[in-house]
Amino acid sequence: MMAKNFGTIAIVDYGMGNLASVSNALGFLGIESVVTRSAQDLQRAGGIILPGVGAFGEAMINLRSLDLISPLTELVVDQRKPFLGICLGMQLLVECSSELGDHEGLGWIPGGVERLPATPDVSVPHVGWASLKEACADPLLKGIEEGACFYFDHSYHVVCRDLEYVASVHSGVPITAIMRRDNITATQFHPEKSQRSGLRLLRNFSNACVAKL
Repeated sequence: MMAKNFGTIAIVDYGMGNLASVSNALGFLGIESVVTRSAQDLQRAGGIILPGVGAFGEAMINLRSLDLISPLTELVVDQRKPFLGICLGMQLLVECSSELGDHEGLGWIPGGVERLPATPDVSVPHVGWASLKEACADPLLKGIEEGACFYFDHSYHVVCRDLEYVASVHSGVPITAIMRRDNITATQFHPEKSQRSGLRLLRNFSNACVAKL
C-alpha cells in the first residue's frame, strides 16, 4: 500500500548539496524537513527539494549510484509532487550540460547548461546579489516585491525555452533565475542564503506543498 503523504519536505541528499543551510532555513520558518536519500521518505513527503553545489557530471553519477533517478522521476514527473531545484539542482533538470565534458541530465525540462561567458566587464563565476526581472507572475514569488535581490554563486547557467522561465537576471548574458514546468520549479540562486526574500520564496513553496496534500 502506498505511504500516505505528510507535510514534511524531503531534502535530497546525494552528496553534493548545501543541505544544512536549506534545512536550517526551513526550520527557521517552522517548516519540518528531512534530509534523506530514501525513496520511501521521498514518497511520503509533501514536497521535494533538490539542492546542489558542484559539478553536473558528478551529481548525475551520484544520483544514479544511489538509485534516486527513477523514484524522483516517478514522483515529480508522473505523480506531480511539488518540487524545487536549487542552483545545481536546477541545472540537473534539463537535458544536457557541457560542464567538464558532455553529460546527460534528468531531462524533465527542455534545455541545456552552458558556461557563462567572461568579458572584460563581467567575471565568472557569477557571485553575489542580483535583482530579478520577472517574465510572468508565479506563486513562487507571491509577496516578494518586483526587482527583489537574491544570492547567486555559479559558473554555468540553464538555457531553456521562454515558456519555461519565470524570471531572469543579467550578467553579461541573460541568466534564467527561476523556471517552472507545472509542479516543477527551480532557482539558479540560493533562496536559503537570500535573507527575507529567499525565506518568503521557501514559504511559498511550502504552502504549495501543503495545498497538494
